[in-house]
Amino acid sequence: MTGRVVIVGYGMAGSRLASELRARDGDRKIVVLGAEPHRAYNRIMLSNLLAGKIDETQVELTEAAGHGVDIRPGVTVTAVDPVAATVTTDRNDTISYDHLVLATGSRAMVPPLPGLVPDPDRLPERVVAFRTLDDCRRILAAATGARTALVLGGGLLGLEAARGLASRGLDVRVVHPVGHLMNRQLDPAAGAVLARTLAGLGVISHLDAAATAVHVDADRVTLELAAGQILTADLLVLACGVRPETGLARSAGLTVERGIVVDDRLATSDPRIFAIGDCAQHEGQLTGLVAPAWAQARVLAGVLSGDRAGDRYRPQAPVTRLKAAGIDLAAMGDLGPVDGSEPAVEELSFTDPARGTYARLRIVRERLTGAIMLGDNPAVGTVIQLFDRGTPVPSDRRALLLGRAVGDRSGTPVESPALMPDAATVCQCNTVPKGALVRCWRAGARSVAEVVTATRATTGCGSCRDAVEGIVHWLSTADSAEVSG
Repeated sequence: MTGRVVIVGYGMAGSRLASELRARDGDRKIVVLGAEPHRAYNRIMLSNLLAGKIDETQVELTEAAGHGVDIRPGVTVTAVDPVAATVTTDRNDTISYDHLVLATGSRAMVPPLPGLVPDPDRLPERVVAFRTLDDCRRILAAATGARTALVLGGGLLGLEAARGLASRGLDVRVVHPVGHLMNRQLDPAAGAVLARTLAGLGVISHLDAAATAVHVDADRVTLELAAGQILTADLLVLACGVRPETGLARSAGLTVERGIVVDDRLATSDPRIFAIGDCAQHEGQLTGLVAPAWAQARVLAGVLSGDRAGDRYRPQAPVTRLKAAGIDLAAMGDLGPVDGSEPAVEELSFTDPARGTYARLRIVRERLTGAIMLGDNPAVGTVIQLFDRGTPVPSDRRALLLGRAVGDRSGTPVESPALMPDAATVCQCNTVPKGALVRCWRAGARSVAEVVTATRATTGCGSCRDAVEGIVHWLSTADSAEVSG
């Protein structure tokens, strides 16, 4: 493919697409326009930055540098003209395109409460939405000298923020309007175990607690609750969900519902305009996770470059991970009400609140269709692989719940690297199978860093780091005859 591809958005989706296009043959010009004034960064790692475990350089993503790539951070696109095939920027530049990709992401939602304005960039001092790198910087600035914090929202993002602040020594309280934490991914029993675990880490949960108003004075924030309770703190973090950025698409006359509507090629209602990532709506669904965004970038790069023009995006059931100090959680699939007409449904669960452990599996016709794994359970990798691949579960179901074979007191994981098939996915975000790690090792990589550079494993949510390190250790000690997968 020749011509110019303009990518609007320099986040995790836009930067990955630029890298994918740059790696393919062809004479093309790639222009990337990012409203944020930073290099592309890993949004998933912001909670680690908030916790002080890493610095800003460690959240940066590798740029798609090289001939034919023009990256312009700090440039906002103000209009798209599909007839003229141009975009206009806030610097009064008009840029033509042969293909346009909208990777505009999403925006933090501000709840409609007295004391708050809808724009997350115009919130009162000591009130910050948690979404971007600049948000993270504002939270860290407000946390300097603070002793207490409130987090409004008990979903994944809110708990990441709460755990990060607690790691800095703040007393943190999470306010959530539903009866259990992470209600989109967890059942009430898992939510209760998670709340108890968080309490032991310095994060107290207020559940079934609807906020009604916010008051901010010189040095305190007050949150009023519907039940009449009043909570005060030095800092209030908003983690109330996100909304896809669709303004450019609407103004350009593209089909927009909750997100920008795309087909299997990621094309919008205009065949020269595409959308990927948080802003895209495929088959009525929004993604909001990095793995689907990167999968979309990979498919679209093949379509635009022409080297895999027949590729089509096929969504995979996502796996949600929360992995912070003291917490290890994986949730996947459907655990909603069961259709009574399905006779072959097995429900298994194990709870140990004192140890912060909860496991639940749903098996339908010998396939794992849903699971929650909370706490230290070495079977979590095996459970994720069974879910992703749709392979039959082992006959000893309890081995998955307990993380070891029944009667084995050694705590040996259900599956070691030597027993893992090459097709087993190790890094969910980047769809890296074990076989790719082995091939990388055979090609000359001799450290975790070299394997990561070659395969991109661990560069998404980072939760597969232990697994990648374990496989590299196994490769470094195994005889060549044993490294067969």
